[in-house]
Amino acid sequence: MSGLRVIPTWRHGQERLYVCLRDGRNIAWYDREAARINLLSEDRREDVLEALGPFVTGPVTVGPPPVPTPAELARLTLHPDDDLAPNRPGEALLVALDRDPGPTHRLRRPDPRRRALAAEQAIGEALDRLDGAGWHALHSVPLPGGDRIHHLVIGPGGLFAVHALYARKQKVTVADPMVSLGRREPHPLLRRVRADADRASYALTAEVHPVLALVEPSAVAIPGPLREVRVLRDTEVEGLARLGGVLKPADVEALHAMARDRRVWGAVGSAG
Repeated sequence: MSGLRVIPTWRHGQERLYVCLRDGRNIAWYDREAARINLLSEDRREDVLEALGPFVTGPVTVGPPPVPTPAELARLTLHPDDDLAPNRPGEALLVALDRDPGPTHRLRRPDPRRRALAAEQAIGEALDRLDGAGWHALHSVPLPGGDRIHHLVIGPGGLFAVHALYARKQKVTVADPMVSLGRREPHPLLRRVRADADRASYALTAEVHPVLALVEPSAVAIPGPLREVRVLRDTEVEGLARLGGVLKPADVEALHAMARDRRVWGAVGSAG
């Protein structure tokens, strides 16, 4: 048995049959009206076709989701309030700190929001430097429920949802799904990182890869294999520019135009 589930969903006024893994992540969907099965990854192609077998009527096209057409993009003409492109790295934290700066007494514990902001700014600046290599980065992408994707980067090597983690002078141990800093209690951070990428995949109907970016760690230990997630130091983030062969320049521009629209992210759903 493949372990896949088929879940009918109404989206944008049309019924779609989503194919999900046991943990709820979508890996494909069947659009009856378009007679098309869209695969977010080719790895489970045969399993997807088997799961959808009882629901498919007539001939269908099978392949990756189609990139938005110029006509579809024209409908996405943005009002400035809906355009995410101007967001600064850590935009949401900057706004929150401006509204509530927090305690200033020197003897108090440092506000964790400021460390989180420093991490997002460091990674965001590194990603912005990829612009000349044909990449686009969006920062602080809002999701329903108050969540957000720290950074979304789109380029010739594909799409990546990047979560920044402040780790200055600390050893980071990554044992899927747990991540620990120094001697602190480990937390299942990789679940959040993967959930962000999955929600982005749903919104953009394209495969989005999860990335955990560590800012200034003293050491990184990964005792076992990780499922899907890339773990990068801040000094390695710009290496994403070396990836290619996935998206054509026109596809990059189309997906960037779609992703920068705040309205695209309004019906993504909450993290699982």
